[in-house]
Amino acid sequence: MVKAKFSDLTNSDKPVLIDFYADWCQPCHMLAPILKEVKDELGEQIQIIKVNTEVNPNVAAKYQIRGIPTMILFKDGKQLWRQSGVLPKEHIMQAIQPHLN
Repeated sequence: MVKAKFSDLTNSDKPVLIDFYADWCQPCHMLAPILKEVKDELGEQIQIIKVNTEVNPNVAAKYQIRGIPTMILFKDGKQLWRQSGVLPKEHIMQAIQPHLN
């Protein structure tokens, strides 16, 4: 698998939702199936990427991730939305939909 640079991922003209998580985090495990539903509904309109804060501490520090799970929505290199905690699918969709092409 080829690892893309983080900046290449966030500079996409398609929305990219980054899910910062850790394997030991129970709320992170609760968020995973919700994000799968979001991806299933939006398909190719969005990219959802999971970033393990334990494996990628530099990326977590750059974006000042203080609690997990934290989701950040990027498009064209800009941070458009950020939220920590487990949210219902509807709230995540409301944050994403204005930014779909």
